[in-house]
Amino acid sequence: MTTLLKLEKICTAYGQSKVLWDIDMTVEHGSSVALIGRNGVGKSTLLNSIVGVQKLTSGRIVFRDQDVSVLPAYGRARAGIGYVPQGRHVFPQLSVIENLTVGLAALSGRTDVTQYGIADHIFDLFPKLKQIGHRKAGLLSGGEQQQLAIGRALAGQPKLLLLDEPTEGIQPSVVKQIEQALRRIRVELGVTIVIVEQYLDFAWSFSEQYYVMQRGQIVRQGSTHNETAAEIAHLVNI
Repeated sequence: MTTLLKLEKICTAYGQSKVLWDIDMTVEHGSSVALIGRNGVGKSTLLNSIVGVQKLTSGRIVFRDQDVSVLPAYGRARAGIGYVPQGRHVFPQLSVIENLTVGLAALSGRTDVTQYGIADHIFDLFPKLKQIGHRKAGLLSGGEQQQLAIGRALAGQPKLLLLDEPTEGIQPSVVKQIEQALRRIRVELGVTIVIVEQYLDFAWSFSEQYYVMQRGQIVRQGSTHNETAAEIAHLVNI
């Protein structure tokens, strides 16, 4: 496989407080990667750094052989990085369809797009979204909002999809639906996926590789096929 995303000695800080220390990470095209660790170790900050919400203090982010470190967040979205933040962050006063349409903004300025529109595969992955298309997003259940947030990210046709705690606050039956959808997104759409996840059984059932974070650093990495979730859970004290 070829490398899609490469982080080289990533460091960032909030004011004078350093949060990430020399993060190195490689994500291969077509792979699925879990980023795990206790709360507060910097996992969300790392995702925010990749998408351009958090500014780097040093290091480099290479995506599709392009240094995107200096690009603003919208430039990275246009380059093909999709993001589903923790807490979903849907627009509560907008309808489901309007929220999905917001995701099309990532296509703005792209010369390979001939016409805009919400792709049919989004409704194929999440049929419920079509049924409730005119309902305000703020009235949806947590599971419906999560499906909407993923659909909105997919509307921008990403090559890489980052998800921060996609199972948080969602009932088990919907978690299973999301897992199945993510598998299809990866296999059928060819989208590489990186998830931050506390639910290790979910992470292990879906991901091929893992990275463990402690105190703003990567302390361990490996294959989910070679180590069990129980071993890693003990390591990170989750």
